[in-house]
Amino acid sequence: MIVLVQFPGTTCDRETLAALEDLRPGRVRLHWHQDCDLPPQTELVVLPGGFSYGDYLRAGALAARSPAMQAVAAHARRGGWVLGICNGFQVLTEAGLLPGALVRNRDRQFICDTVGLDVAGGPAAMMAALASGPPLRLPIAHREGCYVAAPAVLEQLLGDQRILLRYRDAGQAGAGNPNGSMQAIAGVCSANRRVLGLMPHPERAFAGWHGNGDGKRWLQALVQAIDSL
Repeated sequence: MIVLVQFPGTTCDRETLAALEDLRPGRVRLHWHQDCDLPPQTELVVLPGGFSYGDYLRAGALAARSPAMQAVAAHARRGGWVLGICNGFQVLTEAGLLPGALVRNRDRQFICDTVGLDVAGGPAAMMAALASGPPLRLPIAHREGCYVAAPAVLEQLLGDQRILLRYRDAGQAGAGNPNGSMQAIAGVCSANRRVLGLMPHPERAFAGWHGNGDGKRWLQALVQAIDSL
């Protein structure tokens, strides 16, 4: 079962629900943030994008302290799968389930665009499923999407191949790296490769009318990686 957590201020829950329902019909449940217990047989917990708590204090900081996140953290400690998209990625870093932090974009502006991405690491089965295809193009929409981490953390992420996605063509002038992220990082994963966070929105490049199916390709690869175990 896939569990989609809803926080106050979440705005991408319905799009994400529709995408996941397409991949796992009848096996996706919405989960309100005040509920401390995840449903039985939860395989994957998804934290969608969308300005939880209005991004007051810091993006993701209040949601990271909600009752449901205690269950999400316990699920992760048991080796369960967790995916955070955009604000969900911010929540995972604030909760300490992923390293680093997401801070204000380099130009201090909200960015809404479609970006090129290289798949750089992550679960082996997922990597294999994506390796045969072209580079990804996915939408982004964020103000705090600049990934930062201490030098030792970056070195470990690089050495362990835990950088999920990188912005493409991030040259010396920053072209291709829209928010100034260190190492052009667009997503990272945990040491066991079961907790994943990314700033781009795969659910917004899913249906035919989106004009781009790369998000479906990415989410399909994740679901196949879960099913392969």
